[in-house]
Amino acid sequence: MAKKGMVETNKRRMRLAKKFAGKRARLKEIADDQSRSMEERFQARLKLAELPRNAAPTRIRNRCAVTGRPRAYYRKLKLSRIALRDLGSRGQIPGLVKSSW
Repeated sequence: MAKKGMVETNKRRMRLAKKFAGKRARLKEIADDQSRSMEERFQARLKLAELPRNAAPTRIRNRCAVTGRPRAYYRKLKLSRIALRDLGSRGQIPGLVKSSW
């Protein structure tokens, strides 16, 4: 199980990223638009830099929904390999069969 603080930090980052997504997109669009003046694009970059760092979507870490484990994460299921195997062994994931030979 991951530390609760790390899981909560990640949740906070998700909330911030969602909150500032629209503003970030508008500022990035202005900053990347070559038809605008250099000063206007520079001002957009400065405003983008003023946004909280944790509002950037790249700072969000994919974590297992059950354990909070950050590695060996299956995006489709939102689970780590260990949690997937455990739930599969118990028969709680439909269609998943643990192989044995």
